[in-house]
Amino acid sequence: MKTGGCLCGGVRYETTGPLRDITMCHCRMCRTQTGLYYAATESALDDFALTSDKTLTWYTSSEWAKRGFCSTCGTALFWKADEHDRISILVGSFDDDPGLVVGKQIFTRYKGAFYELISDIPTLEEGR
Repeated sequence: MKTGGCLCGGVRYETTGPLRDITMCHCRMCRTQTGLYYAATESALDDFALTSDKTLTWYTSSEWAKRGFCSTCGTALFWKADEHDRISILVGSFDDDPGLVVGKQIFTRYKGAFYELISDIPTLEEGR
């Protein structure tokens, strides 16, 4: 089992199943929310549980997805597509190193001008 949460402790979660390799998203929405790129893994909803959601707020960021964050400390935590049975979890929110590697970079054509892509990681200029 892997656990994590926000900076102030108002949101806590655990996940028991396998996690996907890290995806780095460089789209404008992800960069705006996090200040850099979005580095997330993914869990099946059946393997994921919120153990505290006192300060969890969901923001509908598009017609088909929402983003979860702590309304007290501002920690970005989750991304969830409406029609999927999986949830993306920002890897920096885990309590301990989840032992994952970066598997791909997406929406690279929108990356910030102030950093470089990781050259040996697969990239997609658009989508997932």
